[in-house]
Amino acid sequence: MTPIMIAALGLLMVATAFLSGLFGMAGGLILIGVLLALMPLPTAMVLHAITQMASNGWRAFLWRAHIRWRPVANYMVGAAIALGAWSLTRYVPDKPTALLLLGATPFMARLLPANIKPDPDQLWQGTVYGTICMGLMLMTGVSGPLLDTFFLGGDFGRREKVATKAMCQLVSHFTKLIYFGGIIDQAASLDPVLAGVAILASMLGTTLARRLLEAMTDQQFIAWSNKLITTIACYYIAYGCWLLVRTPVLAAFDKGGLQ
Repeated sequence: MTPIMIAALGLLMVATAFLSGLFGMAGGLILIGVLLALMPLPTAMVLHAITQMASNGWRAFLWRAHIRWRPVANYMVGAAIALGAWSLTRYVPDKPTALLLLGATPFMARLLPANIKPDPDQLWQGTVYGTICMGLMLMTGVSGPLLDTFFLGGDFGRREKVATKAMCQLVSHFTKLIYFGGIIDQAASLDPVLAGVAILASMLGTTLARRLLEAMTDQQFIAWSNKLITTIACYYIAYGCWLLVRTPVLAAFDKGGLQ
């Protein structure tokens, strides 16, 4: 990559880390979409994993007093199950599939019956969500929208949501790094300069968001989180659908117009 492109990605990473630092979500979802558009999927996954490990790890450290460790342990059980299963197939999706899955994930938890409220403290729910979220992480690069919905259903304050989810995401992105950086057949490598920029930018954006999160109320946090999740998800569904139909549509135009 050129220095200008590395600098532009660094600024994007600061902005997306700020967004994630404020809401505990959305930043990684935006970043992976940009990276998928710029580079091969395995390389995008490795860079995204490093960026998000720095962002979530630093966020977990800043809010370490608010981490709820039981949901983290429950989630790790599910993540281990998913990694074991995916390592057997070593599946890597194409970009349209990844984008459509990105868009669909926020609505999965909303399809649950109204009498089943997500509870991160329950072992079976944490394990099930951990397995599903880790599977989505290995297919799409993120599981944030589904995990966001899961934590929004728990009896957590905004600081606890951000801190606990950051620890779960740190585990997820480390697992993703192992998978795309070593387990799959077309394992990716990464420019160390770009990796260093990603780490520093993520830590900076996360730090800048802390004071604004302190000033926000829990009601504002939930309202804005739901709006962001829905908006970004709808965009990726539309983008994924366009990629699916783009090739046949352009081919039809090349032949002289649609029949």
